[in-house]
Amino acid sequence: MSGHKFPIEASHIKMFAHAIGDGNPMYHDADYAARSKQGAIIAPPTFLKANHHFDPESNLRPKLDQAWRGSGKYATTQVQQGAKDRLAPKPELLHAEQHFEYHRHLRVGDVLTPTTREGKTWEKLGKRSGKLIFSETITEHRDQNGQLVVTETSVGVVTEHVIEQ
Repeated sequence: MSGHKFPIEASHIKMFAHAIGDGNPMYHDADYAARSKQGAIIAPPTFLKANHHFDPESNLRPKLDQAWRGSGKYATTQVQQGAKDRLAPKPELLHAEQHFEYHRHLRVGDVLTPTTREGKTWEKLGKRSGKLIFSETITEHRDQNGQLVVTETSVGVVTEHVIEQ
């Protein structure tokens, strides 16, 4: 992540909750949320992934002048140009796990700034893919006051060989 700003807005939270099929009134009903323990609308736990739409460097964000690899037959980063300009699989980074540690709820009005660092790495031997190299990426999301709000840990794996289906 590039350290971009990610504003937390009520309409974004409502649209995100609707898109994932979560009708919890904490995500859209200001009157209901005001009477809750949190006292205001909060964001769903996975809402943080919407920050990729605010990051101009994110490979998960569609770019108007480039082909997007975010949806299709192969994993997002597991494609390369093949014969006759068709996409073909290649061993590369795959998404393995995602963890969020919330230090407090995301609130409407927050403006988060992510900073990313590398975490642990380890290896395992796969039955069909050869050596698997796992690596963590840790992103800390801080609010407009510099307070840590969420620690996000993503685990990726690189396969030694393409697994043929």
